[in-house]
Amino acid sequence: MTYDIQELTSVAHAMADAARTAILPYFRGTALNTENKLQGGYDPVTVADRAAEQAMRAVLAEERPQDGILGEEFGRQPGSSGLTWVLDPIDGTRGFVAGTPTWGVLIAVGPEGGPVLGMIDQPYIGERFVGAAGQAQLNGPGGLHAITTRATSTLNDAILFTTFPEVGTAQDRAGFEAVARHVKLVRYGMDCYAYALVAAGQVDLVIEAGLNSYDIQAPIALIEAAGGIVTDWEGRPVHDGGRALAAANADVHRAALDILADTI
Repeated sequence: MTYDIQELTSVAHAMADAARTAILPYFRGTALNTENKLQGGYDPVTVADRAAEQAMRAVLAEERPQDGILGEEFGRQPGSSGLTWVLDPIDGTRGFVAGTPTWGVLIAVGPEGGPVLGMIDQPYIGERFVGAAGQAQLNGPGGLHAITTRATSTLNDAILFTTFPEVGTAQDRAGFEAVARHVKLVRYGMDCYAYALVAAGQVDLVIEAGLNSYDIQAPIALIEAAGGIVTDWEGRPVHDGGRALAAANADVHRAALDILADTI
C-alpha cells in the first residue's frame, strides 16, 4: 500500500488542532456533563470527549473521506482506502475529570497490520508528540525538536509507569508488580502521557493491560518512531489492544518480557 506520510501528518495536525479547540473550554470547568459508562465501576465520558471526536471526524470528512475511522465514542466507520484512523479523543478521562494534565488526544492511522503514524497531544500543557517513518518530534513550550528513547540497559536503572491498579485483572497486576520489584522508580496513573515520556527519553517502561486498540495505536507508532518497542506481554503485536509492554529499547524490553512470561 502506498500513502503520503506528509499528507497524513498534516491531516493529523489539523485533527489535533480541532480537538484542542473542542476540549479546552471544558477542562477544569463546571459543564462536563460527566456520564459513567460502566456498571459496577467508574468509566467516565464527558461532553468534551464527544465534542473532540466529532471535531476530528469532521476534519476527516473534509480531508480524507475515503479512509476508515475507529473512535472510542462513535465506533467504526468503514472506508475504501485501506487506511483507518484510530482515535481516542480524551485518553485518561478520569484524569481529565480530576483536573490533572496527564490526559491526551490520541490519533493513529495505518492499514490493518498496524499504525504508521501516531500522535499524542496534550492541549493544556501545549505539547504535541508525533512519530512516523522512523522520526519522532515534540512540539511544546520549549519549541520543536527531535526526540529519541533512553538507552537504559538494565531494569535496576529503569523508570516504570503504569495506570494500575485502575485497569487489568489481579493476575495482570501481579505481572506488573513482578517487574516493578526490579526497577529504580515506579509511578502510577499517568495515562497516555506515560507513553509520550517513553518516546521523549524520560521513561523506560510502561506496562498496562485491558487496553483497546484506540488506547495503544498512537503510542505504538510514536514510540517505535523514537526508537522504542511496543508489544504484548509475549512479544507479539498489540495494536488490537490487550496487555501492552512499551520499552525504550531492546534490552529493557527483553528483561521485562522475561519476567512477565513467568506470570502469564
